[in-house]
Amino acid sequence: MKNTIFFLAFLFFSIIGFSQETETKYDEKLAKSLNADEYGMKKYVFCLLKSGSNTTASKEESKKMFEGHMANINKLAKEGKLSVAGPFMKNDRNYRGIYIFNVETVEEAKKLVETDPAIKANLLEAELTPWYCSAALQEIPKMHEKIAKTKM
Repeated sequence: MKNTIFFLAFLFFSIIGFSQETETKYDEKLAKSLNADEYGMKKYVFCLLKSGSNTTASKEESKKMFEGHMANINKLAKEGKLSVAGPFMKNDRNYRGIYIFNVETVEEAKKLVETDPAIKANLLEAELTPWYCSAALQEIPKMHEKIAKTKM
């Protein structure tokens, strides 16, 4: 749920940002702190989570792995390594969710993916690709903490 809110918050603030016609001034200090390039952008790694090959895990095993999955998400977000994470709604493509890693290379993201118990157990599989987006995206976890009435 927390992950869905991260993603929805990002979309919401993106829409608001584009709909307002107020002139904003360039904040060099903020841009540098976020490692933004001249366009206010930076590299991330996008991760598409799909159903994995493990279809024999018991409900108890799956529950334990997904509890670890959620704990890992929270840990990576607190470390600043994960900017956005969230599940997909039911779909016919076996898509389960996304991560947007605040790292520059797929190799760095692979190391982070390997810390996820659900991926280790093959309940989920990760597909990684480089992504270029607003450097402000990494501020979502901080904003989310301020708007989440119930913590996960």
